[in-house]
Amino acid sequence: MSEQAPATVAVTGVTGALGSRIAARLAERGVPQLLVGRDPGRIPELPGAQRRGPAEYADAGAMRAALTGASTLVLISGHPTGRRLEEHAGAVEAGMAVGVERVLYVSLLGAAPTATYRNARDHWLTEQYLAGAGVRHTVFRAGFYASTPAALADDDLVVSGPGGDGRAAFVTHDNIADVITAVALDEGPRSEHDGATLEVTGPEALTLEEVVGRIAAATGRPYRYVPETVAEAFARRWRLGVGGVQIESWISWYQAIANGELSAVTDVVPRITGSAATPVERADWWPAPKTAW
Repeated sequence: MSEQAPATVAVTGVTGALGSRIAARLAERGVPQLLVGRDPGRIPELPGAQRRGPAEYADAGAMRAALTGASTLVLISGHPTGRRLEEHAGAVEAGMAVGVERVLYVSLLGAAPTATYRNARDHWLTEQYLAGAGVRHTVFRAGFYASTPAALADDDLVVSGPGGDGRAAFVTHDNIADVITAVALDEGPRSEHDGATLEVTGPEALTLEEVVGRIAAATGRPYRYVPETVAEAFARRWRLGVGGVQIESWISWYQAIANGELSAVTDVVPRITGSAATPVERADWWPAPKTAW
């Protein structure tokens, strides 16, 4: 009897730090993939993978074409604050229309209707949609990326915001990719992770001063954290010409840390992957300053 061919996985966000890592891991394991993106020219070439696009979440026809042939969809969040629910739902419905049976959705730790962080409220809405969509799904609530403080730094490598002394369990892109890959490889009509919410965190909860200090040590560059009040943070961003919704998202990221809403440390990474979660200072990549602005 011939061995059954592995199911095809569609991965979105493959030009980004997380999607590219997931796609590379699946390719290493011989999984056939559809790599979906808005700019096909930026999609990586990987063994056993087809590049699909241009396809944006809001374009139902393009998403149906891009997802045709996939049974599992790895859905990485779109960017437009306040429109994520509509775009994510559109992508899922397009996939279901062409045979997608399972969705692996990357959400945020602390997602809730009253979450301090603006984007976490968006993610909670998508989670609620998936719960009623009639599709197999797993939600991965990822902690804040270990790389984000470096991306938030200004030209002088100063990270400023109202984070106080709160803690967060910063997690590397590699750890998140490892967890999602392991679940994606759990094929069959049922999985123990169907309907589950997996909270993916780093190995310890750190203050912003601590995490920025570790980034400085890892990179050999003088990153430092300077706490601000909410009023100071607002005024500085307003002077930079940032819009109101973006200011709310930006400041609420720090406030969520200050409130301890992302301080939980879980065993998901070692339990799912068999390897310990990676400390911040051992992350393999640091973005340039001001790239999260």
